[in-house]
Amino acid sequence: MFNDKKISPNIEEYLEAIYKIEKNGEKVKTTEISKNLDIAPGSVTQMIKRMEKLGYLNYSQYQGVQLTENGLKIAKKITRKHRLLERFLYDILKLKKNNLHDQACEMEHSLSDEAEVALCQVLEHPDKCPDDDELIPACDLKFSSCEECMKYRSSGSSIEEVGKRNENLISVIELEEHQKAKVCFIRGDHKVLRRLLDMGITTGATISLMRLAPLNGPVEVAIRGSKLALGREIASNIFVECFRGD
Repeated sequence: MFNDKKISPNIEEYLEAIYKIEKNGEKVKTTEISKNLDIAPGSVTQMIKRMEKLGYLNYSQYQGVQLTENGLKIAKKITRKHRLLERFLYDILKLKKNNLHDQACEMEHSLSDEAEVALCQVLEHPDKCPDDDELIPACDLKFSSCEECMKYRSSGSSIEEVGKRNENLISVIELEEHQKAKVCFIRGDHKVLRRLLDMGITTGATISLMRLAPLNGPVEVAIRGSKLALGREIASNIFVECFRGD
């Protein structure tokens, strides 16, 4: 089976909400989850305790919750499906923006991983959802670029044979200043890959965020002994694995 196991839609909704609320790995208050999901605080606490036993998060009564590595992986997966579906509903079906979220919520839990890959390629690997302009997480397949994924799928090979990454990737713009990481995945077509290659940005290279300018300004990174200024859009599509201990 392509999916490791079936997770209840209710748990997926909680993981998705926590992922959206938390910033830089900070703990999320149960009151914030309650407000986001419009569920009574007592019911939220009960579900949180259950999810902790299942290994999806860590919970402290007075500090809040924090996703485990496994919980984060699932949260990113369901969030990715939701935001891809929003793009499909908006770009292809021409639905109004105020209808996107609820429609995507109803569809995301039944969208298979194989359909997710096909949808991403049909939409030409989008980077943001139209509803609130949030970044779409990178896929969890063991590809180094969207170009590699497209070539593999067009060859008739089964996506199931590719396997999934063990690590959780984040965008370069999500790094802390001066934090080092390894480039693992680049989202975009061959033009994006060529442009980054010309600048010395390739998978496997060590990169660090030097400065993130405010108001969607340029992103300054250091790579291969040089400092580069990248546009926010292209920088957000460079995904990295943080070095342990950073």
